[in-house]
Amino acid sequence: MIEVKELVKTFIDGTGTQVKAVDHVSFKVEEGRFYTLLGPSGCGKTTTLRCIAGLEKPNEGEINVSEGTVYSSVSGAFIPAYKREIGMVFQSYAIWPHLTVMENVAFPMRVSKEKISNEEIRKRVGEALDQVEMGGLEDRMATQLSGGQQQRLALARALVRRPKVLLLDEPLSNLDAKLRERMRMELRELQRRLQITTLYVTHDQLEALSMSNTIAVMSSGVIVQQGGPREIYDHPKTQFVAQFIGSTNQISGQLTASAGEGLGKVQTPIGELSCSLLNGLSPGASVVVVVRPESIVVHREKPAESTNVIEGKIATAMFLGEYVDCSIDLGKVTLQTHQSHALQVRRGQPVWVELPAGECLALPADA
Repeated sequence: MIEVKELVKTFIDGTGTQVKAVDHVSFKVEEGRFYTLLGPSGCGKTTTLRCIAGLEKPNEGEINVSEGTVYSSVSGAFIPAYKREIGMVFQSYAIWPHLTVMENVAFPMRVSKEKISNEEIRKRVGEALDQVEMGGLEDRMATQLSGGQQQRLALARALVRRPKVLLLDEPLSNLDAKLRERMRMELRELQRRLQITTLYVTHDQLEALSMSNTIAVMSSGVIVQQGGPREIYDHPKTQFVAQFIGSTNQISGQLTASAGEGLGKVQTPIGELSCSLLNGLSPGASVVVVVRPESIVVHREKPAESTNVIEGKIATAMFLGEYVDCSIDLGKVTLQTHQSHALQVRRGQPVWVELPAGECLALPADA
């Protein structure tokens, strides 16, 4: 279990100004769950992870790991990193190139203040390598490993001390696209099998959506939204979250009417749109209507029902195998859509675009 309460971490920039990298962040990772901090570079996610690991000392707040307090600004507690029951995998893996697989995995135990016999070290190394499916490679040099094997080696080294919590800082970012996709699956299955509480840091939306039980989206040192992958993707609460998670179309407008039951009408440059409303919006509010590319329906002929149907023309159409990536020119607005691979259209062809009301969500316009 990991519990973070009102965590604050500040740095001094080059001008001498105090900057809050983490600004009163609170969250809890339940036992055995996979929790992801997701956000762009500089949002505070890695600093939060390093505070939990004990590699940075926070300014305020409290951190509990495995039901023990490792930091508290109130009591003054600060448990050093080597005494925390954590395993950590860095973005760079931090593998010693001059050591064998065996020696790399054994390293944390050899430098530990805890006295561990050579027999026990060999036993634990064997268990850790078996967990990441690298048994039998103990004598191979680290430089002879593939990218995927190096990632597994870093995981084995993190697991060899039998930690209660696993911290992962963008561990897949150095892999090519195909290997990254495979390692996402392998890492998630390993976590499920071991049932180890895991905190994962990434800027990659696909990693977060495919691996997490819970995602916390961070921006400017704060968590702006937290929830399951489907909730974050289908029901973003801010324009930033909608824009950052996956691809989305955004149409500026003004809320003209609220029809009840979470529905309303928004006046936009392409006409009045019926859409779902985020709670708290009232007529007159400046909003942004967001709709995912895969939710838009393109018709070659005008459909009988005309709710949220706008005439336009094909600006671009690219066949990508799994789908056709189309951009539709609606005059003042261009929409990006993903259509069935069977759709055959050409540039300049007139079409009608349907924006299903249930798939359009009006959010407050960011300042």
